[in-house]
Amino acid sequence: MALQNLDRRIIYILIFLAVSIPLIKPIGLKMHISENVKKVYSLVQETPENSRVLFSFDYDPASMPELHPMAISAFRQALLKKQKIVCTAMWPMGVQMYEDVVKKMKVEFPNIKYGVDYINLGYKAGGIVTMQAMESDINKVFPTDFSGKALSDFPIMNNVSSLKNFKYVLSFSAGAPGIKEWVMIAHDQAKIKVAGGVTAVSAPSILPYVNDQHQLVGLLGGMAAAAQFESLNHFKGTATKGMDAQSLAHLVIIIFILMGNLNYILLKKKKERGNK
Repeated sequence: MALQNLDRRIIYILIFLAVSIPLIKPIGLKMHISENVKKVYSLVQETPENSRVLFSFDYDPASMPELHPMAISAFRQALLKKQKIVCTAMWPMGVQMYEDVVKKMKVEFPNIKYGVDYINLGYKAGGIVTMQAMESDINKVFPTDFSGKALSDFPIMNNVSSLKNFKYVLSFSAGAPGIKEWVMIAHDQAKIKVAGGVTAVSAPSILPYVNDQHQLVGLLGGMAAAAQFESLNHFKGTATKGMDAQSLAHLVIIIFILMGNLNYILLKKKKERGNK
């Protein structure tokens, strides 16, 4: 049959197209939205306008493909809800992750003002010790913003003295220090809501904090959850592109597997008829 003589380069080209087309122009394939993703979305969506919220960028470029889409989508949602976003990082490279997110946001929201709508406190070494100090007096931990200007110069930090002044904490975490430590300090001690996102490989160890202990409001786990979160926000970002590409590539592979098996069955029947 013709399938036996199919040039393998045709298969490679079809898979290449299946991957590349969604990356150029995302399709936004329909997907099931998990309850944990809905909970993170609802937390941001239902928080009142002008509320102070804390975003912690606890990852580096190695985890960027999974965590960056979550951070971008959540930052965008918080801006749309006119929340005041205070940013920090428990990882040194987290500051660069923040800067890339803000750079993208300024394209869509050119009127947002630094120190009014958002601020960057920067990275502070110490992990959970730093978080504990923030719970007591955030101004002692961060007397200035990342650029060295006094926090008292920025309207967004008016009447903010500790973690208790934030409505929620979102941690985008690739490990420690990260979301587990924020649970212990922000939820258990400051008694404020905590949610965020982790890589797919870390999600199973963090899910009990949501389902069993109820210490996390919700959790985004991996690129699939990031794509679901983008879908809820009606935003086609890099996670949507990635999941579209993955889904179409899988579809092409499945089709060729089915065709190969069908071809085998037909050849086998043809051979059996020839032997009679």
